[in-house]
Amino acid sequence: MAYRQRTLKTPVECTGIGLHTGHKVNLIIKPAPPDSGIIFIRNDLPGRPSIKAVYGNVINTHMSTTIGYNGYSISTVEHLMAAFFGLGIDNALVELDGPEVPAMDGSSAPFVFLMRNAGIVEQRSPKKFLLIKKGLKREDGNKSIEVRPSNELRISYVIDFSHPLINSQQYEISFSEACFYEEISKARTFGFLKDVQMLRKMGLARGGSLDNAIVVDDFRILNEDGLRYEDEFVRHKILDFIGDLSLLPYTPIGHFIIIKSGHFLNHLMLKELMKKRRCWKLISFKDEDMAVNESNIRVPVLGKLEPSPA
Repeated sequence: MAYRQRTLKTPVECTGIGLHTGHKVNLIIKPAPPDSGIIFIRNDLPGRPSIKAVYGNVINTHMSTTIGYNGYSISTVEHLMAAFFGLGIDNALVELDGPEVPAMDGSSAPFVFLMRNAGIVEQRSPKKFLLIKKGLKREDGNKSIEVRPSNELRISYVIDFSHPLINSQQYEISFSEACFYEEISKARTFGFLKDVQMLRKMGLARGGSLDNAIVVDDFRILNEDGLRYEDEFVRHKILDFIGDLSLLPYTPIGHFIIIKSGHFLNHLMLKELMKKRRCWKLISFKDEDMAVNESNIRVPVLGKLEPSPA
């Protein structure tokens, strides 16, 4: 159970191509002290400016989530942030020598693999949870996000695309089960072949390929190996949502019900939720008995730990 904050045991690094910029980027993830949060550092810029990964620093949500501070930015943070969230990592330094997180294979799985190999350790400071006490809903046309009180963290997602290979898909996960790694982290981002040329004219998807995205034409999946899951599309949308949800300052406990949302609406919801203090309260636990016996809360199960605290 994840009652205490977590960080990495040892640093880990990788190199990859940015999905939208096409730039080659080296990335290093390092341990950080309790209550640090996730801090991104631009090693390629004078003074090595830093940007904290919090919802208040989101500056762009078009096709991905971009955070920025004092004129500096890091784009496409959602897949890495989902990996941090799924493994319960609260504190880390992320150093990059470019403006975008590497796409890797288009999912969170490579980041999860690297961080699990590096080791994940508990720290002595307690983790704080944002317990939903009153429901809240935000809509944007036919898209919506609703959160309801629950004794666990649940995410229910529905997508609906006018495409014969996707159509309507729905999926639900509960973080009271160890499901993130097997069910969600491996789901890749996806796009439509007909949109690629338009996106590249807009300066996007310059690093996109069949190595880091599912590409769909009018009738078929172009990737030689096909899909990892029959419903990989909706699972990836859950992954994106988890990445955006991780930008809250505390781990939420509630039931999120999402219909056809994207990064824009996700962040509108986060801002609205944090403003509505009557809808939630902060809690923390000393042990599992306190959570179960005193409040009947199922603390989210997040990742596998090393045995000794940091």
